[in-house]
Amino acid sequence: MNLTFCGAARQVTGSMFLLETKEHSILIDCGLSQGEDEKKTGDSFPFKPSSIEYLLLTHAHIDHSGRIPQLVKEGFCGTVYCTSATLELCSIMLLDSAHIQESEAEWKSRKNRRSGKEAVEPLYTQEDAWQALEHFQAVEYDQMLTLSEDLHVRFTDAGHLLGSASIEVFLKEDGIQKKIVFSGDIGNLDQPIIRDPDYIESADVVVMESTYGDRLHEKNVLSLMDRAGMLAEITDRTFRRGGKLIIPSFAVGRTQEILYLYRLIIDHGLLDYSPQVFLDSPLAVRATSIFRDSIRGDYFDDEAMDLVERGLNPVDFPSLIKTQDVKDSMALNSRKEPCVIISSSGMCDAGRIKHHLKHNLWKPECTVLFVGYQAEGTLGRNIADGARHVTIFGEQIDVKAEIASLPGLSGHADMNGLMTWIKAFREKPGKVFVVHGDENVAPQFALKLAKEGFNACAPELLDSFDLAADLPEQKTAVWVDRNEKIISTACQRLDSEKARIDKLLGRFKFAVSALDMNDKDRVTRLANAITRLASDLDNLSDKWNSDPDE
Repeated sequence: MNLTFCGAARQVTGSMFLLETKEHSILIDCGLSQGEDEKKTGDSFPFKPSSIEYLLLTHAHIDHSGRIPQLVKEGFCGTVYCTSATLELCSIMLLDSAHIQESEAEWKSRKNRRSGKEAVEPLYTQEDAWQALEHFQAVEYDQMLTLSEDLHVRFTDAGHLLGSASIEVFLKEDGIQKKIVFSGDIGNLDQPIIRDPDYIESADVVVMESTYGDRLHEKNVLSLMDRAGMLAEITDRTFRRGGKLIIPSFAVGRTQEILYLYRLIIDHGLLDYSPQVFLDSPLAVRATSIFRDSIRGDYFDDEAMDLVERGLNPVDFPSLIKTQDVKDSMALNSRKEPCVIISSSGMCDAGRIKHHLKHNLWKPECTVLFVGYQAEGTLGRNIADGARHVTIFGEQIDVKAEIASLPGLSGHADMNGLMTWIKAFREKPGKVFVVHGDENVAPQFALKLAKEGFNACAPELLDSFDLAADLPEQKTAVWVDRNEKIISTACQRLDSEKARIDKLLGRFKFAVSALDMNDKDRVTRLANAITRLASDLDNLSDKWNSDPDE
C-alpha cells in the first residue's frame, strides 16, 4: 500500500497523488502546475497513464483537474469519479484549458519558425478534452461508492467550490485495512453562495492542504455584509476618480462570489447607484450559468437560498453585462465611463485580464483589486507585492493604479480553519501529509501539527511512503535544517545575481556609447529603460538602507 506525491508537494498547484496496492492503481487529482511550480514538475507523468485504474477528482479547478486530457491522451482508460457539479464545471474548464494549450503552442510555433526551430505541440487539444470527458462519472456527497471488495470511496463536501469534495478512500491489502483521507482544498467558513465544509471524524492517513497554513484571514472579524460594504467602498472611490475597477478573478468560483457581493450591494442599497459591471470572460460566463442552474440546498448555503426564494438570482442583476466577443472585450479599454471589469485569469498570467491591465495599470484613477491567492512567479504576485513596473506583452508598464485587496474572499481555510478541520478527527490519524503549501509554508505547518501531537511531515516531490508500515515521527530539527537551507539558497542566489547586475550595467553603458543621438525613438526607449532600472534600485535602497536597529 504505497502513496507517491506526484505534485503539490512543497508546491501550491499541480495536485496529483498516486495510491497503489498489488491490485489497484488510483490517482487522486491530476492538476496543472502554475508559475514556479511548472518549472519543477515538467510535463511528463512519473507513471504510466495506462496503468491507472481510477481517478478520483476533488474539484474542478485547473490545478486539480487540468492534466486529465493529457492523461487520457497518453493512455488512461479508466473512470474519473467526481461530483455532478464538478463534472459540469470540468465540461467547460477542460475545453477552455485545451484552447489555451493550442493557442500558446501556435504562438510558440510561429516564433520558432521565424528562427528556424521546430514547431511546438500543445500539451493536449480540445479533441483530447472531449475524449477525457467521456471517462467522467458523477457521484453525490456521502454516497458510498464500491469499486471492488477491497476498495470503497466516499465524497464529502469540502466547502471550497461548487461541488468540491474531500475524499475518503477505504482500502484493504493483505488483511490490512486503511482509511486514507484526501482533503482536497478545504473551504473557508462563511463563503458566499456555497456551504461550509463538512468534517470527517476518522482516518488512518490524511493528506491535507496548507495553502494558507502560515496566516489568518481578516475575515475572522468580517461578516458577509462587511465584505459587501468594503467592495462597495472600493467601487465608489474608484468611480469618483473617474476610473475603472479591474478585478482579476478565477473564472470559476471567485467570479461568482464577486457577483454575489454585487447582488447584495444592489439589493441592500449600499450604493446610491447600480454599478455597471462587465463580466469579460467567456469561461466565467459559462461557469456562472452552471452556478445559476445548480441552485439546490445540498450545494448552496442558507443565505443564497433565501435570495432564490425571494425570486432573486444570486449571481445576476440588471447592471451586469456579459461579454463574450473579442471586439466587445477590446471596446472596454476605449470606454471613458467608470465601470467594473471582472476578467480572468485570477493570477493575471493569461487571458483577457492582461490586456485590461496593460491599458489601465498605469492610470492613477484606476484600481486593481485582488480577490484571491497569487502564486509565486505570477504577474499578479508581482503587482500585489508592490512592483513599480511590470512587463506585459513585452512592454514595460508603470504601476500607477491603486492596488487593493478584498479580505475574506479566500476559498481556502486559513491556519485556524485548517487546525479546526484536522482536530475534528476524534482520534489523531496515524500520519498527516501536508501538501499544497509552498517551500516555506508546508514544512512550517507540518511543524505546527507536530507540536500539537500529530505525526506530520511535508513530503517533497516524488517522495513515496508505504502506508502499511510504521511511519517515523517527524523531528523538529529536520525542519530547522531545511529552513536554514531555504535562506542559504536565497542568499546564494543573491550572490550570483551580482555578476548579472554588473553585466547588465555594462551593456547599458555600451548601448549608450554606440547610440545614434539622431535616433529619437531609440534614445527615448533606452533612456526610459535606464530610468526604470535606476528607479527600482532606488526603491530597494530606500527599503533596505533603513536603521538596522529598527
